Amino acid sequence: MIDLHLIGIGTGNPDHLTLAAVKALNQADLILLPRKGELKSDLLDLRRAICGAVLTQPVRIAEFDLPERSPVPPYLEAVGDWHGAIARVWADQIVAHLPQGGKLALLVWGDPSLYDSTLRIAGLLAEGGMALRTQVVPGITSIQALTAAHCIPLNTLGSPVTITTGRRLREDGWPQGAETVVVMLDGMCAFSALPQEGLTIWWGAYLGMAHEALVHGPLATAGPQIVRHRAELRASHGWIMDVYLLRRAVS
Repeated sequence: MIDLHLIGIGTGNPDHLTLAAVKALNQADLILLPRKGELKSDLLDLRRAICGAVLTQPVRIAEFDLPERSPVPPYLEAVGDWHGAIARVWADQIVAHLPQGGKLALLVWGDPSLYDSTLRIAGLLAEGGMALRTQVVPGITSIQALTAAHCIPLNTLGSPVTITTGRRLREDGWPQGAETVVVMLDGMCAFSALPQEGLTIWWGAYLGMAHEALVHGPLATAGPQIVRHRAELRASHGWIMDVYLLRRAVS
């Protein structure tokens, strides 16, 4: 039996880990860390730093190469194939390092429940016949980090919030009836295609980290600034994790 602990680690700051996350990491028999290529080596370094900061006893750590997702559409089919490839790599690592079973920990950016596929990949392992017991240790989401950094509430008084992706915003436009929209996984600055008038944006990258970047203002003026700044940051660091909130003025 493999006890799989999916541990939300916030946005890369060790201070974002809950006490439950620290406990789970220290009780693990193995921590798996993915390598995502040379350009994203900082992501691996951040995971290493988190382990170094919170582990109070020796825990075995193994690193593995994460398969790359095909850029060829259709999108959902490519993602499904990618998840299957990751599940096979996980299975190989488990056989190699925990042949008799034990407690396995995987570090998940933000929280495993929100636009993250780790739980789906774990489900593929179980469907494949692996004796797997999954537990989730929730973490701070990028949405929480964003609203905290800008000192704003997530919702307006008595109003709902829509959470979507850059791909959906680009393809479908502004969600019908929405006042507040949070957009994640947007590598193409989908906000640029929206009608600009009456929208305010709160954007953040590397939230909670030393090089945190924030921009806020009317979309018409802040949007182009974000596009330029985002490109500069990505070129400088080799990767970027960002999220933004859009709010429509209510007449």
